[in-house]
Amino acid sequence: CKQEMLQKKKNAVLVDGVILNGPIVDSKAGEKFVEDACKIIMEEVIQKADDITEKVCEWQAPEALKQILDLDMRDSGESHQKLLQLCRDVIQYSVKTSHPRFFNQLYAGLDYYSLVARFITEALNPSVYTYEVSPVFLLVEEAVIKKMIEFIGWEEGDGIFNPGGSVSNMYAMNLARYKFCPEIKEKGLSGLPRLVLFTSEECHYSMKKAASFLGIGTENVYFIKTDERGKMIPEELEKQVQRARKEGSAPFLVCATAGTTVLGAFDPLDKIADICEKHGLWLHVDASWGGSALVSRKHCRLLHGIHRADSVAWNPHKMLLAGVQCCALLVKDNSGLLKKCYSAKAAYLFQQDKFYDVSYDTGDKSMQCSRRPDAFKFWLMWKALGTTGLEERVNRALALARYLVEEIKKREGFQLILEPEYANVCFWYIPPSLRKMEDGPEFWQKLHQIAPIIKERMMKKGSMMLGYQPHQGKVNFFRQVVISPQVSREDMDFLLDEIELLAKDL
Repeated sequence: CKQEMLQKKKNAVLVDGVILNGPIVDSKAGEKFVEDACKIIMEEVIQKADDITEKVCEWQAPEALKQILDLDMRDSGESHQKLLQLCRDVIQYSVKTSHPRFFNQLYAGLDYYSLVARFITEALNPSVYTYEVSPVFLLVEEAVIKKMIEFIGWEEGDGIFNPGGSVSNMYAMNLARYKFCPEIKEKGLSGLPRLVLFTSEECHYSMKKAASFLGIGTENVYFIKTDERGKMIPEELEKQVQRARKEGSAPFLVCATAGTTVLGAFDPLDKIADICEKHGLWLHVDASWGGSALVSRKHCRLLHGIHRADSVAWNPHKMLLAGVQCCALLVKDNSGLLKKCYSAKAAYLFQQDKFYDVSYDTGDKSMQCSRRPDAFKFWLMWKALGTTGLEERVNRALALARYLVEEIKKREGFQLILEPEYANVCFWYIPPSLRKMEDGPEFWQKLHQIAPIIKERMMKKGSMMLGYQPHQGKVNFFRQVVISPQVSREDMDFLLDEIELLAKDL
């Protein structure tokens, strides 16, 4: 090694005082760090993923956690051992979303195949825009999109993977607007009529954000009333479309939801599609959460009529565990509408005189330039499990949700908000001190305070994570979501037992 260093110095080529001979990266040290860090990941994350004796989280207040993690960056790099300890600390104090008792979000669990796919793509560090730099991942994305389109029920279509369902919804809104008035791409918003769109009261908040971001304006989002189950009422949609036309506005889009965030409701897609056809409106279905029911022969009926949509957002990283993030926007149009809407024809990237078929350079269909190969983790998982394996995940999750509902009905103090049709189980826990109290403002005010206290206690104990919220005039209630295949009947029983234990003095 000393001889090599001496030889490099002897033959050194300097520019601005910088030696340019050979690499400056210590490959051996880097490889050793990756090897040791992977051992930590294997031991502390993967092998403990289904261990119920582990905590879901090691709660620390923000200021305390700042001190523990040593977040400051310095002039000199840290030692090998210090970096490995930082890795251990990050794992220790992060929420274990693969824990069987993590029920907090609309994603959870660990899929080993998609994890390996993520390791591969992180190591290769590709960007999916041209075939020349990402040949495998572009073909994988094409194959996955084609299969997802089949499950929607379209004979043909197009699509692109995006960084989140919110972005997919924004893409769809912009695409619908472009179809309605193509000149907007060059001329902008000036001179256009007042564009309005329609979605339900239970829609995802990304619809508001998209309207704001795209210059449509949140006041031009008409929120349609929902029934007691959280489903859009078609008759109300018809009224609002007619109202918008009488006001001189230009309706262009209806966004239906297949699997609302809180209640897990599925809008009546067939009836909504009838109205869209009648008025010439683009129908987008936000199936970010509920789309995965399409792979289940038993539960795909929840999305009856989705084949009539013009576009669909579907997130395999939710119910199917493809790993955050894995989100597709699928479009029925196969005439190149996506590319027409988003293309900027960058000559340095999308040259038309390449030596291969440039139709595989799909990056111009996206608002992004650099784009992750998110379809690959879904593809590898799908290859490993087959469609029947994915179907089993959906069926088991909904069966566990049904089991939990029946157990809630048996237990004193637990009260369902409504009978769920998907994996969202919403309920109140009424502690002993409130059970004999008369129904009235004081009762609901006190019950409103119960869920936050229980949540604080479970977080600090680390026993589980369960979300709560107020919703549509209802005081705070718990929303339990079943997703992970690591979850069992015993975990459902534990959830109810633990709530009773944490609230026994309330």
